[in-house]
Parts: sequence; C-alpha cells; structure tokens
Amino acid sequence: MPMFDNLVNYIKRKIERRKIKRTRREYDYQVVSVTLPEYGQIEVAQWLNPLLETPYVVKLSDINFYKEFTKKGDFVIDIGAHMGDTTMPMAFAVGKTGLVLAFDPNPLVFKILDKNASLNKDKTNIEPYRLAIATNEGDYFYNSSEATFSNGGISAVEDSPHGKYGLKEKIKAVNLERFLADKYKDRVPKLSLIKIDTEGLDIEIIKSIETLLATYKPTVIFECFKRLPARERYDLYDSIQKKGYNLYYIEKFEADTPKVLLKRENMTDWKHFDVVATPFKWREGK
Repeated sequence: MPMFDNLVNYIKRKIERRKIKRTRREYDYQVVSVTLPEYGQIEVAQWLNPLLETPYVVKLSDINFYKEFTKKGDFVIDIGAHMGDTTMPMAFAVGKTGLVLAFDPNPLVFKILDKNASLNKDKTNIEPYRLAIATNEGDYFYNSSEATFSNGGISAVEDSPHGKYGLKEKIKAVNLERFLADKYKDRVPKLSLIKIDTEGLDIEIIKSIETLLATYKPTVIFECFKRLPARERYDLYDSIQKKGYNLYYIEKFEADTPKVLLKRENMTDWKHFDVVATPFKWREGK
C-alpha cells in the first residue's frame, strides 16, 4: 500500500522536524566544490542543519540574477545574510574588484557566513560582520521560533515576537548610514544593491537609510513578512515608492524570474513574498 506508506513516512518526518526545532544543538558545516561555466571550480560551505532539506550550492542562475542590478566593481550590501546563500552569488556578480558587505547577528549561522566569505578569494570580495542593522545602535535581544536558530530577529525587549528561543547574550546593532560613513566612505558612490531580510523589520531599515536611497538610488530587495498587517504593508510600499522606485513581485532570486509590477493594493495579495525595488529609470538603462 504505497499511499499508506507515504503517509506514514510523511508523519514520521514531520514529528522528527518538530523534535529538531525544539532541541538546542549547534550544527557544523561541510565545504563542497562545484564547477560553473565562466567561473570554474568554486567552494561553498554548507550548513549541516537538518531543517535545511536542500544543501545550498551556488548556481549560475543565482549569479546572473544579481547581474541584472550590478556590474563588476560595484558595492553591494546584504542585510540578514544568514549563511551566505545570497551573499555569494552577489559577490561573484560584482567580482574581485567589487565588495559585498554581509551582515548577520546570529552567531550560529555567522560561522557559516564567515567561512563562505573566506572561500573563492580569487573571484570574490566579501567582508562579513556579526552585526544587526537598526535605526538606533545598541544591544538587542535575539530570538527564534526554532531551537536551532535557523531563523530569527532582534528586539529591544526579551519577550520577542520572533519566538521563545533566545540567545543567552545580546547582539550588537549599528546604524548603516553611520557605519558606512565611518568605514566605507570611498565605496559608497558605487553602491548598486541592498538586500534586506530581517524577519519583518525591513521597513525600519528602509526608513533608516533614506539618505542612501535618495543619493545613490541602489536597487533594493526586501521581503514582505507574513505577519505584517495591511497598514504596515502599505507603509512599506509607500516608504520606498515615494523615493522614486518601482516595486516588483518576484518568486525566486534566479535569472529570468518574472517581475510583476506591484501597485499599492497588491501588497495584501500574498501572505509572504519578496520584492525588488528599482529606480524609475532602471528599465531605461537596460
């Protein structure tokens, strides 16, 4: 009875995943090699967290996606970089002469991000920081809905909406505009892309980088988090659209992914989705 067996196996997997989510454990990584056209052999550190069902490898379609918004030598910022699964293709897109800053405050995923930043040095240039980005600098609580901390977010209060599992130590947050002015003043004029994935705090970050957006007009990739109420979704849309951007719905970060132009009322059409925001003149330059 194949159908019955499949159901039993599905239930077993679901029970096992629930157990993993509730068990505190730090998972290691493995480094694998893949070969890509144009780039040859590259290395990737894969996090061995069993909740990640498909180990990440860099694909050519990932790199080509970011090439739509960047060029060699550009400056790119990845906020909520996790283990580097978006950072790495960004770095290959802008090359050795470019630079990707990768921010993630979660120490359990940062060790994977840090390892990925150390690989492929002949082809990429990544500088990782175990920091969160926020309007107000300081120390924050970090919580997750999973004991493995494969996701999570920061909060000023210990009773966080991000989940019941909290890190023992607080994490540090910096204001991005001040951080860049202090450390990367010469790179900022080449800023072409900012990606934000911060479990619902994207709107706060977008509002905190208004000067960057107004001055340099980088493409901005962010998520509309599943728990955002309608009024916050509209605020998210307004905050970036009024700065001279078109917003597009996308399903994945791969080359040739359709980009569906969003209107304000579309922000409630999906529960959780990703957005690419490009300056009004972006299409004219393509």
